[in-house]
Amino acid sequence: MRKLQTQGVHHITLIGADRQTSIDFWEGVLGMPFIFDQPNLDAPDEGHLYFDPGDGRLITIFTNETRKPDATSVPEATGSLHHLALNVSQASFWQAAARLDARGVSHSGPVDRGFMDSIYFRDPLGLRIELASYRFEPPEGCRHADVMIEAHRIRVARGDHHIDREHLADAIELLVERRQQSLSTDRGAKNPY
Repeated sequence: MRKLQTQGVHHITLIGADRQTSIDFWEGVLGMPFIFDQPNLDAPDEGHLYFDPGDGRLITIFTNETRKPDATSVPEATGSLHHLALNVSQASFWQAAARLDARGVSHSGPVDRGFMDSIYFRDPLGLRIELASYRFEPPEGCRHADVMIEAHRIRVARGDHHIDREHLADAIELLVERRQQSLSTDRGAKNPY
């Protein structure tokens, strides 16, 4: 028996209402370019819209003109999608509440997650959306996941409840020390003052 090794999310497909609601939300609110449009190859009465969330992956929406938007919250049940988290920069994150307010969209306001900031709201069809913004940039040649696993190890070793900024800073320092060569034989902290 062997694993089926994944290499990232290829795309996420959601069931939408009508075409224009999807375009207005995914491109008009979240800024995702509308890049591809074709029929749903498995259901000829539906459209299949493709949006670029900013990383070259895809969010796709099945649309049908007979379905109308229903803002009732999507059920939270075993096996259901709880929320869809989208990455935003810190600059964009701190504009999100005001830009949602301008549309009259109810939201959580900024939520401190220790290693990131989050804001939650619902799309026009009741799906919970999270805008998530890391509070750090990984060192050159590393991914956010590399920093997160090291920060987790540091947090557990210290007996801390959750990852916070100090764990991230120490993880970044550790990754740089491991990956970046130096001519110094002693790379420890110093006080030249």
